[in-house]
Amino acid sequence: MSFKGQTAWITGASSGIGAALAKALADQGARLVLSGRKVEALEVVAADCGGDCLILPFETTDIAALAPAVEQAWAWSGGIDLLVNNAGISQRSLAVETGYPVYQRIIDVDLLAPIALTQEILPRMAARGSGRLAYISSIAGKVGVPMRTAYCAAKFGLAGYADALRAETSVLGLKVHTIYPGSIRTDVSRNALTADGSARGASDSVIDNGIDPMVAAKWMIDAMLADEREIIVAEGGEAKMGELRRTPDALFDQVAAMMAAGYADKMKAEAK
Repeated sequence: MSFKGQTAWITGASSGIGAALAKALADQGARLVLSGRKVEALEVVAADCGGDCLILPFETTDIAALAPAVEQAWAWSGGIDLLVNNAGISQRSLAVETGYPVYQRIIDVDLLAPIALTQEILPRMAARGSGRLAYISSIAGKVGVPMRTAYCAAKFGLAGYADALRAETSVLGLKVHTIYPGSIRTDVSRNALTADGSARGASDSVIDNGIDPMVAAKWMIDAMLADEREIIVAEGGEAKMGELRRTPDALFDQVAAMMAAGYADKMKAEAK
């Protein structure tokens, strides 16, 4: 199985995991919609992919920009088969020292923006009866990690949204993947916000020695093609932490069965 001939839309595609996913999907023959804030960086990624790409720059927190972006992305090749909500920002600061605007910024980018984009594209996928929605959470979306209170809050929230969405859309032919990376060799730590909202500007040794982004991207893609709902992409102690908090597939099946048995219809009927 592969994504050959399918259209994948990746946010945060200008670097890191997003750029690696773009390259790996292009290698499989996918068409790509590449989104981010930096046009020049997106052009470099598109050239590296060497194929069928639409560069669609926008700021994910610009809610007014989302509807026209979805319209353009959908029309470009007749639909989106995979939406990867990857754009995000991390944190490196103690809660006691961190200003509230840092929490607002991280939750806006890491939680509310992917929800907003999903809500714009969801009716189209539901009407068509097919499509995949992928959310890049984090091991810090399963385990509370020091100096990442805002980041953990956002990534835990993203996982909750994705899990509930999966249950709702399981009867519509859609597939939802929540991806939990550990340390991947990217600029995530360098770009992380500090207590006053400024960029950290320095990396962590654990990130510098993390998983190669292309290895991580292929891992994620293979897991999505295998229809894994919860995808942990980590090694060593991070992998153990993720596995300790893994949701059993039987529980996902149980919640999906509730939906198939008419749970939503019953709830609506009770409200009348």
